[in-house]
Amino acid sequence: VQLQASGGGSVQAGDSLRLTCAASGRSFSAYNLGWFRQAPGKEREFVAALRRRDGTLYYTDSVRGRFTISRDNAKGTGYLQMNSLKPEDTAVYYCALSPQSTITSEITSARPWHIWGQGTQVTVSS
Repeated sequence: VQLQASGGGSVQAGDSLRLTCAASGRSFSAYNLGWFRQAPGKEREFVAALRRRDGTLYYTDSVRGRFTISRDNAKGTGYLQMNSLKPEDTAVYYCALSPQSTITSEITSARPWHIWGQGTQVTVSS
């Protein structure tokens, strides 16, 4: 499976963006879907995940209530709807896939996410 993220851009604080993660290959639906981001000078951080086996959603505290992760397995596509964007959301955003066997305690770390797309830049100005 290969991933390609898109949908980033430059917006004002309070605006919305929807990121898309398009997968090639037929096994997209078998994986957990995740989104990470990396701001300049900072480490890559977990943003959101959707667990394949039961649909459980995970969010980092700073985006909970503003961001929504979802997927359309028929289209082989994942999404990250980002509302009420803030300047601190500025980063390169990456989508990723991890095996269904990923344990809960690791789902917010980068380690189990084996398949990564290229990033898409999101810039939020005040």
